[in-house]
Amino acid sequence: MERAKQYIVELCCVYTLMSVLGAIVNIIAGTQTNNANVLVMFATCAIAAFVLYLHKLFDSVSPLVMIIVQYLIACGLCAVLLLVIQKVFNQTVTAKGWFEYYRSFTIPYIVLAALYYYRVFSETKKQDELIRQIQQKKES
Repeated sequence: MERAKQYIVELCCVYTLMSVLGAIVNIIAGTQTNNANVLVMFATCAIAAFVLYLHKLFDSVSPLVMIIVQYLIACGLCAVLLLVIQKVFNQTVTAKGWFEYYRSFTIPYIVLAALYYYRVFSETKKQDELIRQIQQKKES
């Protein structure tokens, strides 16, 4: 239950950040969005947050391999999302549409993954330091 709460908090933070950045880009570009785009953005954020949240499953591999595998899993899940969208809305996503979607997904994913892993690794570093301090006190 605690992990589910933590995932929901992560998802809300990511979606809020992406919504605000999307609104800023729309203001600068002079474009508008529609409800379908907002729902796709939420689903994409849910996929990205879910995949990043599963980093503990990859503790046995190097961080670089973990990040690459997680990105590929996220891309696969996004492909499934696009295929479902094609069926639901009875529209075909063009090759350019696929490219634009993955470009729009990859850039924020890299930034958010970097922030996420920075936080994870800094927390790990703090915990290591606390363990070291406790061990030094026991030795004294």
